[in-house]
Amino acid sequence: MDVEIDVDVEALRALARSLACEAGALVRDGRPERVEVAATKSSDVDPVTDMDRAAEALLRRRLAEERPDDAILGEEGDDVPGTSGLTWVLDPIDGTVNYVYGVASYAVSVAVVAGPPDPGRWTALAGCVHSVVDGRTWTAARGGGAERDGRPLRVRRPDALSRSLVGTGFGYAPERRARQAEVLVDVLPRVRDIRRIGSAAIDLCLLAEGALDLYYERGLNPWDLAAGALVAAEAGAWVGGLHGRGPGAAMTVAGATPVVTELVRLLEDADADRPEDGARG
Repeated sequence: MDVEIDVDVEALRALARSLACEAGALVRDGRPERVEVAATKSSDVDPVTDMDRAAEALLRRRLAEERPDDAILGEEGDDVPGTSGLTWVLDPIDGTVNYVYGVASYAVSVAVVAGPPDPGRWTALAGCVHSVVDGRTWTAARGGGAERDGRPLRVRRPDALSRSLVGTGFGYAPERRARQAEVLVDVLPRVRDIRRIGSAAIDLCLLAEGALDLYYERGLNPWDLAAGALVAAEAGAWVGGLHGRGPGAAMTVAGATPVVTELVRLLEDADADRPEDGARG
């Protein structure tokens, strides 16, 4: 969905980068030797830490100072209404399980969108994904391209699905995991290999720079994909869902055409977006 709104997307990109890097420094410098789980969300294996909450609080404070008229949609706090038509979509730690265990793939994701807070209907304007451990920083602005640390990005264009490295992820509800395993049985024999990194935001950015050929995942929340999907799209990827729908909780698929079309067809044939009894999202 395209929304006409008069904004400086490069200024929004710069602000998203500044916010993500500042929150990333907090997450990196404040990580204790042993991380304690403060609570759980969708299941008892879906953790929230004190740092998730602290990093999002920092982002919300900065946005209240810099963009007080904008709305906020965050993973860990209450939604904040706005009057400008813009919404900031925040994931303070994408890859919290990796953060808890000290696995070096977790990121701060900050994006700003126009329109409804729904990935299938909004227009993403700018975003940043900051990899906390190694400092890699991906940014994008609508119509302005995608970059990693100032270097322009373009997706890899694989010549066949069978020679494609595919990223994916798994949900937390047991019913969803069981169904995702069934789909994986259909996908794995038809591709080069599968990677499960544990951060959807980083997956989408790796796709943008050619370190993955394709990506799919069921169950993503708006904050999981807001910035990363824009980075991928601005790097030349097609980003969508199944059966003509946009990206979102039912399914998010990304990659270069025409091979991504084969993956979409494979996932549709596998009924990969079929609801599971007892699973959320």
